[in-house]
Amino acid sequence: MLNDSNRDEVKVAAIQLEAKVGDLHANLAACENMANEAAKQNAKWIILPEFFTTGMAFDPRITGAIQPSDGKALNLLLDLAKRHQAFVGGSFIVRDENNGTRNAFFLASPEGVLGRHDKDIPTMWENCFYAGGQDDGIIETPDHTVGSALCWEFMRSQTARRLRGKVDVIVGGSCWWSVPSWVPGSVTSRWEEKNEHTALESVRSFATYVGAPIIHAAHTGSIDCRLPCTPFNYKGHYEGGSMIVDSEGKIVAVRDHREGQGIITGKVRIGRTEPIQEVPKAYWLHKRGPIPSFAWTYQRWHGKHWYKKNVVGK
Repeated sequence: MLNDSNRDEVKVAAIQLEAKVGDLHANLAACENMANEAAKQNAKWIILPEFFTTGMAFDPRITGAIQPSDGKALNLLLDLAKRHQAFVGGSFIVRDENNGTRNAFFLASPEGVLGRHDKDIPTMWENCFYAGGQDDGIIETPDHTVGSALCWEFMRSQTARRLRGKVDVIVGGSCWWSVPSWVPGSVTSRWEEKNEHTALESVRSFATYVGAPIIHAAHTGSIDCRLPCTPFNYKGHYEGGSMIVDSEGKIVAVRDHREGQGIITGKVRIGRTEPIQEVPKAYWLHKRGPIPSFAWTYQRWHGKHWYKKNVVGK
């Protein structure tokens, strides 16, 4: 078993993926190639983004790439972990025995699967493809306790409370999309500027609430899909960027979404420290903005109905 001392710095890596929506084969191949490159750079923790098998959009092709719990996606994580003697993790939509689906993060070691975390609440049109989970997001290894968080879980105080002071490292990723360029452009561009800042800051600042380093993988590239319950299309891009942060919230490495697909590496001390910020009583750690707030509500309602008809019913 891998043995990382709390006193030593460890080389870690986060993958930034330009996913092809719903194309399982292409996405797995891209992730494998980048994970191999990270291992060449001596990374002992390699984290893939949220939805590394599919990307995320309101696109029915995603349903065709939903994985069984023992399918190609998990086998890739296990193969990479064994091949490179590393911890390897990432999330994908998995179908469980009850026919329901979850956005499940799996962490693998050379010896096998160490644990799983199901994202607690789907975000916006994600409700079309999976239901929320209820676990605490804590995964035990022989040497460390690992916390997992995915995308808007980094936005919520309840996530910080369940991990605060309990974990030695946080692993996860995001698939965060931009505010569309609607009229009036001067207004939506300001909203988008704030949205992009929040996508990065929600990850960086999360370390200050929990007291653990973060390895966060992300997506890059454009999105073009139908907007749920409307005759309009959504056109935008993935943003936020991959990021490695120490336990005090200092950025060790970051890859802007404009830099495209690739990997980042850096050294962090795996181990918990005293959190430097108190978790606020508010539900959200950061303001969401007008369009994300509206979409959170109406797409959640729409998504639950679409999910029952098109995913659970299949």
